[in-house]
Formats: sequence, C-alpha cells, structure tokens
Amino acid sequence: MRTSTVQTFKTARRLLTGAHASHELAGEMHQLGCKCPLIVTDRGVSQAGITDTIIAQLQSSGVEHFAVFDAISAEPEMVVVEACRELFVKQGCDGIVAVGGGSAMDTAKAVAVYAGDERPLAELFGEDQVKPRRFPLICLPTTAGTGSEVTNISILADNEAQLKKGIVSNELLPDVAIVAPELTLSCPPSVTAASGVDALVHAVESYLSKFATALTEPYSLAAVKKIKASLVRAYQHPDDMEAREEMATASLMAGLAFGNAGVGAVHALAYPLGGRYHLSHGMSNAVMFVPVMRWNQAACPERFVDLAKAFGAPADIAADAAGQWVIEEISALCEAVKIPAQLRAFDIPESALADLAVAASGVTRLLRNNPRELSVQDIEAIYREAY
Repeated sequence: MRTSTVQTFKTARRLLTGAHASHELAGEMHQLGCKCPLIVTDRGVSQAGITDTIIAQLQSSGVEHFAVFDAISAEPEMVVVEACRELFVKQGCDGIVAVGGGSAMDTAKAVAVYAGDERPLAELFGEDQVKPRRFPLICLPTTAGTGSEVTNISILADNEAQLKKGIVSNELLPDVAIVAPELTLSCPPSVTAASGVDALVHAVESYLSKFATALTEPYSLAAVKKIKASLVRAYQHPDDMEAREEMATASLMAGLAFGNAGVGAVHALAYPLGGRYHLSHGMSNAVMFVPVMRWNQAACPERFVDLAKAFGAPADIAADAAGQWVIEEISALCEAVKIPAQLRAFDIPESALADLAVAASGVTRLLRNNPRELSVQDIEAIYREAY
C-alpha cells in the first residue's frame, strides 16, 4: 500500500498544543516580527467572546495595532478572500492570525499568499501556482475537525462556477499552529458533530490513501481511536474539557495524516454538494462517508482490518467482516451526533445526481488517492446509495 518513492512530511513550521496554548500567541507573533496583525475570524467566534479574549491577550502583551475581519461565510468564498485582502492592505497589516474553524483558516491562508500577489485570485488555484509568502501566518482552530492549521491547502467556493477549488502549495503551511482545546469549548453541538465526523473522514481516508506512509499511518489510526472514544462525549457534554482536548488532538493528528497522505473519494464526492447546494464541508463529507466506504472495502480489505481494530473490533476479526464493522461504527457514530444519513434530507433533487457525478469525477486530485478507481457510473451509483 505504501509508495516506494521518496517521502516527505509537511506541517506547520511550529506547533503548540495543550490547554492554554493560546496564551502563547503574542510571543509567537513577536518571534515572527508581526506588529500589526489582521485577525481573521467569524461572527460566531466573536459572539462567543473568543475574539475579545485573544485581543485582550495581545493588548496586555503590548500589541497596540491590529485589525479584525469577521465577515467569514459558512464556506470560504473567493469574494470573501478579496474583501479580506482589501482590509489587510488598507490597514497596513504585516501578518495574519486566523482564529476560527476551517472557513476562517482557509480564508486566512489564501489571503496570506494573495496579499503580496497582484495577479487575479483565480490564477492561484491548482498546485504550486502561488508566489513565496511575504507575511507571517498563525492559525488557532476553534473547532476540532478540519486540520487546516497543519495543511498546505485552501479550499474556496467559486459561486459563479458552483464549484470548490483548491490553492495547493507549501507556502500555505502556517508559520505557527496553536491547538488549544479551550478555544473549542463554545463550539455548538451541531458544529462539534459535523467537524468531528470531518476529522474522522480525514483519519480514515488518509489511512486508505494510496499515498499513506509509515509516518502518516499511526496518526490516522490514533485519530480514529480518539474520535471513537471522545466525539459523542464532546457532543453531549460541551464543557467536558478532557473530551475537547482529545478531539482537538485527534483533529490535529488526522490533519497531519491527510495533509501528507491525502484524502479520497469521500471528499471528491462532497465537493459538488458544497459548491452547488452549500452544504458545509463537514456535513457533505459525513453524508458521503458510509456509501464510499461500502465501495472501497473490497479494494483493500486488510486496511479495513486495521481500521476495524481502531474502532474497537476484536484483534482476530476476519478480513471479510472488517469492512462491515467499520461501516456500522461510522453509521452509529453519525446517528449518535444526529447527522442525517441521506442526501434527500438536504433537499437535493434526485434528478441532480447524474450531474453531481460528472462534477465529482473531475476532482482527480483527490480521486487519484482513493484505493478503488471509480468511473462516472460508479460515482453516480454511490450518490444514489447516499440518496
């Protein structure tokens, strides 16, 4: 399963984790020479008081100049990146601090490479199309799910084309990632659920990826174990700090895994759902998770044995039973956190499935990682199973 080529391992250049790690932000900014940051966040984070807390910490450390951009959409959009970059330039900022979920971090990462580039934003899409980043970037996730704080990609919605597009470059890797569980305590149950299942998708798909390595595999399996043990607790008891810390760590591990091994068909089939019907990234992944796993299990049964054990299966589970074990565990977890199991729950018309399949088949950057090759007809069949 592992590739025999030279392997690399990408992550943020500096990683801080653990309770109260967010208190280190001002010191990290100082080390990077950032004196006037643009704080990229969203209104939910601001309303929860997190932004004010971060600002108070910066001010008490002598940071006098900063700007705040909190007009982040539910899914990061190109027009929002344009507006955020405009504020960055107008306020004379010299660095970016992202405080939020995947949308805030993906927006911030895009602005970090776009702020010093006069080309149209559309020219940055694809792999290695950006210029060297000129401004420092620090990411503080407030959800346990996306892993964006340690990945080299920013996914943006092109509303005009009704597609999601990626900017992929190591220039998007943050200078510092601060994973502090206290920042996730105010996360609403619905977001805890969707982001937690998103992290589980990252863990499972990175383990099944054709490009999994000896470095990524332990992170994938450890993340599965932690999410299995902690997601429902974090969902049912939002103030459970231990569960929040376990989920924050699991999300980070899954991010480290998929940031290097890649993800597969679950994400590829989720992209058109977000682009055309504005389902959140986490929810899109969640609803496609089980149907894609049903198709993938035959391609790599031995990998499903490892995943089944991570989900708590007996050590002697047979290969022909492992796939069903994994599928049942995923289904039970999604049900426990009240995530709909079918596309029809999101008012997506059945007549759209054929077009969705064509759109998903074009996400070759992700489909090439999948353990099973899927034709357009296969993809449409998966959508129909999900419907």
